[in-house]
Amino acid sequence: MKAIVFAGLLGVFLAPALANYNINVNDDNNNAGSGQQSVSVNNEHNVANVDNNNGWDSWNSIWDYGNGFAATRLFQKKTCIVHKMNKEVMPSIQSLDALVKEKKLQGKGPGGPPPKGLMYSVNPNKVDDLSKFGKNIANMCRGIPTYMAEEMQEASLFFYSGTCYTTSILWIVDISFCGDTVEN
Repeated sequence: MKAIVFAGLLGVFLAPALANYNINVNDDNNNAGSGQQSVSVNNEHNVANVDNNNGWDSWNSIWDYGNGFAATRLFQKKTCIVHKMNKEVMPSIQSLDALVKEKKLQGKGPGGPPPKGLMYSVNPNKVDDLSKFGKNIANMCRGIPTYMAEEMQEASLFFYSGTCYTTSILWIVDISFCGDTVEN
C-alpha cells in the first residue's frame, strides 16, 4: 500500500517537470505579417518546437537542447537548415518553459526589449547524413534538401550583402539564414 501511495505522489510531483507546455501568439491585425506562432516545450525530451503559420512564408523549427542543434524547415523554399545552437543568445529550455508557464507573451506584441539576433551562412552543399543531428531533426528534415549553416561573426556581417531569410521567435530572438539556398 505504501508503494502505491509513494508512486502516486511521485507522479504528482514529476508530472509538471515532464509535461509539455505551449505558447500561442496571433497577429490579429497582420501588421508584422507574422501570422500565428506557437512554441511547444517538451521537458522530457529536452526539445522545443516552434511553428510559424503564415501561408506560403510558414516555417517550423526544432531546438534540440540535448544535442545542441536546431533545424528550421522553410516551406516556401522547400529546404531544411541545420545549425548549432548558440546558447549565449538562444533562450534556454528553462527560459522558454518559464515563458510558456507564465504566458508572459500571450497576446503581447513586440513591446519589450529588442530581440537578440543571430545570422547564419548556409553552406550550399547538401547534408547527406541527418542521423548525426538526432532523431527529431532527422524526422523533420527527411525527404527534403537539408543544408548546414554556420554562425556569421560580426566582421562577416559587415561585408555580407546577400539576401537572408529571417525567422523571428516570439520577439525573443531573430535568426537569419543567408546564402544561395535561401535567395532563390
